Amino acid sequence: MRRGISIAAAVTVIALSATACGGSDDNSSSKPKAAKDISGTITYWDTSDAATEAPTYKALIKKFEAKYPKIKVNYQNVPFTDVEQKFKSAAKSGKGAPDVVRTDVGLIPEYASLGYIAPLDGTTALKDTSDFNTTPMNTTKYNGKTYGVPSVTDTLGLLYNKELLKKAGIDTPPTTWDEFIADSKTIKKKTGAYGTYLNPDSYFLLPLLYSNGADMADTSAKKITISDASAVTALTTAKKIQDEASMKVDFANAYQNMQTAFKNGKVAMLVQGPWSVSDDLTGKVFKGNEDNLGYAAVPAGAGGKAQAPTGGHDLTVYQGSKNLDASYLFSQFMTSTESQVTIATATGTLPTRKSAYTSEVTSNAKIAGFKPILEQTARPRVALPQVGSLFTPLAQNYVKILQGTSSVKDGLDKTATEFQKLLPGYSIG
Repeated sequence: MRRGISIAAAVTVIALSATACGGSDDNSSSKPKAAKDISGTITYWDTSDAATEAPTYKALIKKFEAKYPKIKVNYQNVPFTDVEQKFKSAAKSGKGAPDVVRTDVGLIPEYASLGYIAPLDGTTALKDTSDFNTTPMNTTKYNGKTYGVPSVTDTLGLLYNKELLKKAGIDTPPTTWDEFIADSKTIKKKTGAYGTYLNPDSYFLLPLLYSNGADMADTSAKKITISDASAVTALTTAKKIQDEASMKVDFANAYQNMQTAFKNGKVAMLVQGPWSVSDDLTGKVFKGNEDNLGYAAVPAGAGGKAQAPTGGHDLTVYQGSKNLDASYLFSQFMTSTESQVTIATATGTLPTRKSAYTSEVTSNAKIAGFKPILEQTARPRVALPQVGSLFTPLAQNYVKILQGTSSVKDGLDKTATEFQKLLPGYSIG
């Protein structure tokens, strides 16, 4: 799940390129042990919400230990904001790394390139991969190998206040960015509410980039594409949304203010993810009126199609684990259909297996709302080890563009130059 980096930090922090580290990716061994013969202790780092989600994962671990009594699991809940640096430090030093870690999908290429996580092809962890939905399964790949098991998934969609749209005389949510801007103006004129609140975090810019045929880079051509004509179109549209459709953006506290405005009915539409829904439903316009919250795909660009980044988490296995067999078995158990149904039912997170979308699971309005959005629009981010670092210079220059201290073209040209420092061997397309 990608909630976005701090905009205030993005303006000041300079990205550092990933440092390569050696490590074998050959996990072939003699004939795998039968599950009943596997024993030992493994450590699992879980990044789920400690209060609302972790109890479900702990209960599943007890079931795993009951089914495989020779294996003990040392469960540790690690905050999502801390786990990346903590895992990289432990893996690099070879001390204190967990056997299995719940990993943001955007980190798979970096961890794999550094030799920190094990390829899982042919292991127990990847049993019955045909049941996984294609989009989350694609997040596990790097250089032709599979390094994760899809656990939960998400994407960005368009959340909207049905009553405000109806009051403005709008029957259906907008399907293009031009309609989005036009509808926002109509909403403001007829209801007094703003059409949207533009999130200035660079992750939330991706639907605009993707829907206009743009991206950060082209790995096959080894080109940086963030400053090409389609990206200029996308950023020009973003600036227009801010100027003509959005409530005034507080760059120091954008995410919280955006959420508050939406929950209180001052904003009609947001580009947001399923992780926000529980918070949304606490607002005065949705609490006790959950059906007022609408779900739709992000709008499409001119001549393009609606696309948004795939988010979520995969289970990954530490390359240096002393108990790989138990780690593989644990990863398989925690991502099985039965486990995913349990997790989705209890936490409202979206499963990655087709078979886990049971009637019980899809009775959750959030899951039912985002399921078609995932199927229609979700796509992986560019598979580069440095992809996480790329968001920082993009965010810095995106903010300057929105604030009017840089033109769209100059801001993207500067972003491309910064990207080139992070991507040796890449040319600016």
